[in-house]
Amino acid sequence: MNDVLVRLSQVLEERKGADPESSYVAKLYGKGLDAILKKIGEEATETVMAAKDGDPDKLVHEVADLWFHTLVLLAHQGLGPAAVLAELDRRFGLSGIAEKAARPG
Repeated sequence: MNDVLVRLSQVLEERKGADPESSYVAKLYGKGLDAILKKIGEEATETVMAAKDGDPDKLVHEVADLWFHTLVLLAHQGLGPAAVLAELDRRFGLSGIAEKAARPG
């Protein structure tokens, strides 16, 4: 499963140098952080609406869009899915209550 994230993150890195006229992701990068964040907000809202609608296929589609745009954000910030997976791995087996209590400030 992680292979998809690795391959996608490689493509997102490649798109940093692509022509914005030929690549949706390059166009997003060119518009900057605010445009990427706006897109994530839109996708998060669509995910919530799909969940409320109760259509599993629509929910999966919207979550895929949300994850994709979140990966774009990570790449834009010089990060990748490995950083998030490492954090999830660090949290694995911890009580959610204990993990939250251990967070700084």
